[in-house]
Amino acid sequence: MGKLYITRHGQTVWNVEGKVCGATDIELTELGHKQACELGEYIKNNSDIHIDEIVASPLKRAENTARHIAEATGIPMHTEERIREQNFGKYEGGGRRDEDFLEAKRGFVNSFDGGESMLRVAQRVYNLLDEIKNDKDKTYLIVAHNGIARIIHSYFNDMSNEEFANHSMKNCELLEYDFGN
Repeated sequence: MGKLYITRHGQTVWNVEGKVCGATDIELTELGHKQACELGEYIKNNSDIHIDEIVASPLKRAENTARHIAEATGIPMHTEERIREQNFGKYEGGGRRDEDFLEAKRGFVNSFDGGESMLRVAQRVYNLLDEIKNDKDKTYLIVAHNGIARIIHSYFNDMSNEEFANHSMKNCELLEYDFGN
């Protein structure tokens, strides 16, 4: 089949407030739950979409989004530690537009004083994608986070550093990638 689908979790309070919510385990808002249910119904009712398994980040916002999709579609799901969002260390809970944070994000080897570097995150995500690519019998839906979506996009597309930094997904947006095999 050679396809992979990805979605970002539903809306959270910290999304609304513009806070950095990397590895912090934030719940979905009421709208976030609704977005996830609607995406599940969309997948269920779209004959062009075939998904064999849902793989979700273990953080509540992604896992709950995946559960809503699984309940609507009947597709089995499990969590996967390698698609947990990046830990932004001392910047967790701060503002996404904070100049210090934006500057620190430009350093792909920066661990944010107790967090995890972008290169480490990319390593774990790319390793998972290599495994999925080799499983030619299944089509997966990954339910994760904006940072993980950015890394997945870079797996399939050459990007400048600026394009990488600016790539973003909306909550419960559905993207499709082709492994080309």
